[in-house]
Amino acid sequence: MRILVTGAMGNVGRFVVESLLELGEKVVAASPNIEKLNKAYGGNENIRTVQFDFMEKKTYEAALEGVDRIFLMRPPHLGKPEDLLPFLHAMKKANIKLVAFLSLMGVENNPIPPHHKIEKLIQQLGIQYSFIRPGFFMQNLSGIHALEIKEKSQIFVPAGKSKTSFIDAKDIGFAAATILSSPEKHKNTAHTITGPESLDYYQVAAILSEVLRKKITYTKPSFLKYRHAYINRRGMDKSYVNVTVLLYFMTRMGTAEKVTHEFEKLTGRKQRSFREFALENIKTWQ
Repeated sequence: MRILVTGAMGNVGRFVVESLLELGEKVVAASPNIEKLNKAYGGNENIRTVQFDFMEKKTYEAALEGVDRIFLMRPPHLGKPEDLLPFLHAMKKANIKLVAFLSLMGVENNPIPPHHKIEKLIQQLGIQYSFIRPGFFMQNLSGIHALEIKEKSQIFVPAGKSKTSFIDAKDIGFAAATILSSPEKHKNTAHTITGPESLDYYQVAAILSEVLRKKITYTKPSFLKYRHAYINRRGMDKSYVNVTVLLYFMTRMGTAEKVTHEFEKLTGRKQRSFREFALENIKTWQ
């Protein structure tokens, strides 16, 4: 049997695919863009690619064929948790052994993010689950926030003086693969996984300055300044930017600073530090 990986072209999904192959599993890689999937994974006999969209029920059957475990992530453009319900019902009908759902750190005590409701829906349907609740991705700094670092030598994030236990998406992917490869061991569990240390953005700027050999500063913008810049200057979707503002508001309340050792317990490996990540991704900011 194979493992379905939704969002297989995403920040975490591609590392889940990579890690599952490393553990000897066979994968169904799913994404709305079949051309990108085939370009990335075509020719590997251990990967079957399928065009898949949560909002298109006609894509469910091919995605679930020959599958007994699922890596599930909510696409950012899905506004309501209930949008996932049709696929959750299809999963239940398919007698899936385990769904590993990519959730958020601290979401069990915070009903505002949609992930909270999705966790509840999975439990209510009686699907065997494992909730993966990571801290902030290191890839946020090499992705959405890389532009300001690259062009202005600035970190433009409204996180105040708060600390964050950043985790590499590569580590999240390996944790998810470890869980999915042993479904009986991990059924009906939840795992809060973080990086090995908690850093504020001044410390992040200092590490990047050292690695890139140029001065990187943390500008500590207000929520309004950040929101205006990302919607009006960068042209990002308003609802997406609003969610990031909410997450940074929560970060200022101290919700992102906790450090756990769940990753090491799950995998037997040490988490990557932000310095290691920065050294591996220098080209992103050059």
